[in-house]
Amino acid sequence: MTGGAGGIGTATCRALAGAGFGVVVAYGRSRERAEALAGELQGGPHHALAADVTDSAALARMARDVERELGGCDVLVNAAGTTRFVPHEDLDALDDDLIDTILRTNVRGAIAAVRAFRALLDRSVRAGGGVVVNLSSIAAVTANGSNVAYCASKAALDNVTRSLARALAPRIRVVSVSPGVVDTGFIRSLDDAWRDEQVLRTPLGRLATPEEVAAVVVAVVRDLTFTTGSVIAVDGGRPLA
Repeated sequence: MTGGAGGIGTATCRALAGAGFGVVVAYGRSRERAEALAGELQGGPHHALAADVTDSAALARMARDVERELGGCDVLVNAAGTTRFVPHEDLDALDDDLIDTILRTNVRGAIAAVRAFRALLDRSVRAGGGVVVNLSSIAAVTANGSNVAYCASKAALDNVTRSLARALAPRIRVVSVSPGVVDTGFIRSLDDAWRDEQVLRTPLGRLATPEEVAAVVVAVVRDLTFTTGSVIAVDGGRPLA
């Protein structure tokens, strides 16, 4: 799982381990957190492996390590992502470096990870075949998020999901899980008034928990074996508001 040491990533790693999977917590810069998480997961074997999703050679090395350590790969969860808050009207602050970083990480990184793990996923013998789960966002639909480039990156990721679902069928399924605002440590560190506004804009009256997003990832892998090319929302009805 790329981005495995993040808020949603941590909950997803725990949920997958609880469902009986051996988990690889892939990290770019969060080595200590990834290793600690891998060490506390139930069951196993579990591993923490370095892989910057913007480095295709590193992803290929990780795929070889996964094959050597675990013998194969049934599930790839693309949760690595980046962003920075920039008001949508402030195009000068949305500089080229930030745009490139967001698209390179959130879009190219997911494609590159699938490319690196395709051969292993293609050999999966699980019911429904190998599975790719892309962690998207309702910003792809609402065009309202941390900045314009981030919204565009998640819309692109959902399109990648549909394209790859068609291209990789029938051996590999590809699904997007699309949360609204999730109550992670990062979100809790932001302005309280902003968080309260997000709650008021959500028909179900609260933010999603990381565990709720993780439960949907597990359901996609384990239960929804005839689902591919879909975008599954975990947003409390936010686009309805």
